Amino acid sequence: MPAHLLVAALVRRVQAAGGFAYVLQRGDADAGAILIECSDRGQRQMLLEQARDMAGQQIWREMPMAADGAAHAEMLAKRRRADPDIWIIELDIADAGRFAAEILSAA
Repeated sequence: MPAHLLVAALVRRVQAAGGFAYVLQRGDADAGAILIECSDRGQRQMLLEQARDMAGQQIWREMPMAADGAAHAEMLAKRRRADPDIWIIELDIADAGRFAAEILSAA
């Protein structure tokens, strides 16, 4: 499934559940990687990246988080410079990782 459809489905699903979803960076519509910043009430909980396992199946991989806001912003900026096709999405809802996993597994 193209990246823009996965992102649109994720945003709609989170908003329908009463959460907030923001597209911080639009990537390549068809093949862009997806990075999701999961928050709950404005507090960053985890950072997930779309990846493939050894069998070629799509998975969400938890990424290390920066200790403070400035370091986190710099890390995201580096990712944007390294991969201009990346999508960066922020979800602010309880159990945001579950929403990401549901959408990806349905794709």
